[in-house]
Amino acid sequence: MLVAGASLSLLAPVAAQASDVVNLEEMNSYARSRSKSSRLDSKTFINEVSEDIANLKGRVDGLEVKQNEFEAGSFSDTTTLSGSAVFAATAIDGATKVNAAASESLQTMYTYTMDLNTSFTGDDNLYVRLRTGNGKVETKDANDNVTSKGSFYEKTAFYHTDTYSGGLDALAVDKIWYTTPIGTSEKWTATFGPKIENYYMYAAPVSIYRPGFHKAFKLGSLSGAFGASTKQGVGVKYVGDNGFAVSSNIVSEGGATTDGLFTKEDGSKWDTMVAYTKDQYHVSLTLSQQDKDWSSFSYYATDAVKADPLSDATAYAARAYWRPQESGTATPEISVGYDVISFDGNSGANKVKDASSYFVGLGWPDMFQDSDYIGLGFGQPLKTTETVNGDAATDDAISPFLWELTYSFKVNDSVTMIPTVFGGTDIQSSTDQDIFGAALTTKFKF
Repeated sequence: MLVAGASLSLLAPVAAQASDVVNLEEMNSYARSRSKSSRLDSKTFINEVSEDIANLKGRVDGLEVKQNEFEAGSFSDTTTLSGSAVFAATAIDGATKVNAAASESLQTMYTYTMDLNTSFTGDDNLYVRLRTGNGKVETKDANDNVTSKGSFYEKTAFYHTDTYSGGLDALAVDKIWYTTPIGTSEKWTATFGPKIENYYMYAAPVSIYRPGFHKAFKLGSLSGAFGASTKQGVGVKYVGDNGFAVSSNIVSEGGATTDGLFTKEDGSKWDTMVAYTKDQYHVSLTLSQQDKDWSSFSYYATDAVKADPLSDATAYAARAYWRPQESGTATPEISVGYDVISFDGNSGANKVKDASSYFVGLGWPDMFQDSDYIGLGFGQPLKTTETVNGDAATDDAISPFLWELTYSFKVNDSVTMIPTVFGGTDIQSSTDQDIFGAALTTKFKF
């Protein structure tokens, strides 16, 4: 288009001259005036043609400069952009029993995500996630008490796996980090960034269960050790050829405040994982050391446990999964998780010293058509197993239980629909916290 425009601009004066009526008298007058002042020779026309060629060259050079400026403003050849949009609708009977500010009405939400990946050497990667959504709906009064709450943002009972916890309808940088090999070995990698979570730096995937609604069921449960919290982080990982892998990483909130990183005022979570993974199975053990009220396990815990992380904590997470050699059979994939957590420094009656949780996820991929998935997940959120002074725990009287049944199928290569039914009993703090809900989630990938 640039070249075409330049060509037209050059042809325009020629066309204008050709359209003029030829005036022989004026030509004769011009010839006589030229003969009086100078004599025509071969150099006369050469000079005029040279001047026109110089003007043409200048215009072409200008086009090349503009083209170079256009290319400089485009994406790097090593940058890729992908994205997704999620629409969800849900209604939950008994939601007000879990939280009086919640609603049992049919509600909807959306999440929109853009993923940018850039490589500078071919082996490294800079990842940036831009996200917006409206799933975190809360209204508070002057005393910061929640007066109303949506049906996608209640930990543990009903927190949708695709809920965006950032600002409502505000597109922002949600994740950003950089990964690069250490030295010349591809087995060792380092990751660091200002917005990252521990589990993005783990040695291996720890679960193959696909949650349909509950984010609590992610990673074999976001429980004592695997709770999510986006902060500044750094980690290293080793993945061997024989299935053995190990990782160690720390995420800290002090770097974005005046407290500073790794100070006594800083809150941090340091996770170390040892894993062994083959095509059909996986086993791993993770140690999580948490400082200064790091309560990210609230995705899968009773209210009594969530209320007590007033000091440091140490947690262990055991994970395993197994799958059959062929999908589409009656034999399911199995993912299991078990967490224990101990709080250091709590004191007083009924204060939690130890708590534990478990999760089981069954999956049947490719049952009715390629890429579909039936999932059944269930388990017990973190519940007190021992108090500091041996007193009865405030959640002793309840038997917390959470479950979901989900089916995922592709409408086409880019659109997936996920109807889910879910529920629970005694979920967070009392014996009458029984819920039953249904949700329809639609995911668009591009």
